[in-house]
Amino acid sequence: MAEMRVNLCGIDILNPIIPASGTFGYGYEYADLYDINCLGTFSFKGTTREPRFGNPTPRIAECTAGMINSVGLQNPGVDKVIAEELPRLVGCFNKKVMANVSGFCIDDYAYTCNRLDVCEQVGWLEVNVSCPNVHGGGMSFGTSPDAVAEVTKAVKAVTRKPVIIKLTPNVTDIVSIAKACEDAGADGVSLINTMLGMRIDLRNRKPVVANVMGGFSGRAIFPVALRMVYQVANAVKIPVIGMGGVATAEDAVEMMLAGATAVQVGAQNLVNPYACRDIIEDLPRVMDKYGIEKLTDIIGGCR
Repeated sequence: MAEMRVNLCGIDILNPIIPASGTFGYGYEYADLYDINCLGTFSFKGTTREPRFGNPTPRIAECTAGMINSVGLQNPGVDKVIAEELPRLVGCFNKKVMANVSGFCIDDYAYTCNRLDVCEQVGWLEVNVSCPNVHGGGMSFGTSPDAVAEVTKAVKAVTRKPVIIKLTPNVTDIVSIAKACEDAGADGVSLINTMLGMRIDLRNRKPVVANVMGGFSGRAIFPVALRMVYQVANAVKIPVIGMGGVATAEDAVEMMLAGATAVQVGAQNLVNPYACRDIIEDLPRVMDKYGIEKLTDIIGGCR
């Protein structure tokens, strides 16, 4: 019988499939479609210290084998997430959930993570360092080893939960960023976040997205994501969560061979709301096809 269990930063999960933040809401939206307890866990919508309305519309642009989004971290703020969203989730999800945290200065990250640290439902803190550092000239925290280390240390100081830093691919050397996270005490890293892209409307000769550029995701970015997961997994000793263009059980196995302990599924949830369920159901077939008895045996198996 196929054994799909993995251990992610000290917490056992039934399988490695995790819907990515921003594509699965707070979970209960998908619970109307299927039993989401089949998931390993999921990463809920990016949460900030204060409520955010998000970017102006239009926010979405379709692309060949992908999409561009510029939602702008729209969310009700951490206090309302704790008071309303998490209690609602209890009714449909009986596992630990991954909390995705964003911020625009070090204090934002520390405050939000500290608030979520007391939540029994939260198993992991996934810290998104792709946000612009308002005290650092607007550059993303995740583009500088020093800045990402500072965020990691600040968060680790205020929480007992495993801290996973979510890395941006929009850098020259993602390995140096990942190693800075590890050296600063991160319990894991997840990658890749969206790439930077844009589309132009040929009729009016203006950008399709109101914010001009946005995050490019979908099946088209899978080879880039796989390459970065492989590079990082071979450079750090902490667990890696692989994501970026994952759409099938075969993709998930490929990510694990590259070094991922767990695999997030993002844009494919917006194409097929049953995507994660379907991948989990198909994993035993793929494992049998390639002679895999335990998924843990193949993590980092590509050499």
